[in-house]
Amino acid sequence: MKNKNFIWKKFFQKEIKKKYFIKLIKKIYKDINNKKIIYPQKKYIFNIFKKINFNNLKVVILGQDPYYGINQANGFAFSVMPNIKIPPTLNNIYKAIKFDIPNFIIPNHGYLINWVNEGVMLLNSILTVEKGKPQSHANIGWEIFTNNVIKTINQYYKNIVFLLWGIYAKKKCVLITSKHLILTTSHPSPLSFYKGFYICKHFSKTNKYLILNKKKPINWNIKLIK
Repeated sequence: MKNKNFIWKKFFQKEIKKKYFIKLIKKIYKDINNKKIIYPQKKYIFNIFKKINFNNLKVVILGQDPYYGINQANGFAFSVMPNIKIPPTLNNIYKAIKFDIPNFIIPNHGYLINWVNEGVMLLNSILTVEKGKPQSHANIGWEIFTNNVIKTINQYYKNIVFLLWGIYAKKKCVLITSKHLILTTSHPSPLSFYKGFYICKHFSKTNKYLILNKKKPINWNIKLIK
């Protein structure tokens, strides 16, 4: 099937009717009604699904849950809004790309829409978080949803590169079969950056695999904001 949008339309039609998903959304709305501040903003929760071209999907980078600071999260894993300070974890990702691809220019912002446009799905396992409380929305249903996303990609695509960074992300290996490439290393956070991530060269390895499978490589460079 060449047009993958139909697959994802069916996927969402099916998921939103499931008990776990109905319960999950009720929980989010209840928190909002109780004046809890939830990130990202409601309009950005499913942002990656709105912005990614599913017919051009090449790479999945898996994060855990959104940034929990004011105006940081935008629905893309590891990404922040254009006018927000680059978080340490994303800064480390940039450093690792520079180590791997010398002509990479470290950008002056952390808005990763260029990667999404290249076919990189920046997917968090948990899509919401309460302000100032990391992992506050773990185990309320998001993991079921995003596991099903990974299973769908695994089933209907071939030769996708999955970048799984850190212990949490590596657990998703069981959802992915050998018709794809899985690259794992330590997490890019300051605590584990030098435990493998910095020298992992996942970005050039991704492109070599894509070229080998007759796909256009990812341009990892990001347009600077003037």
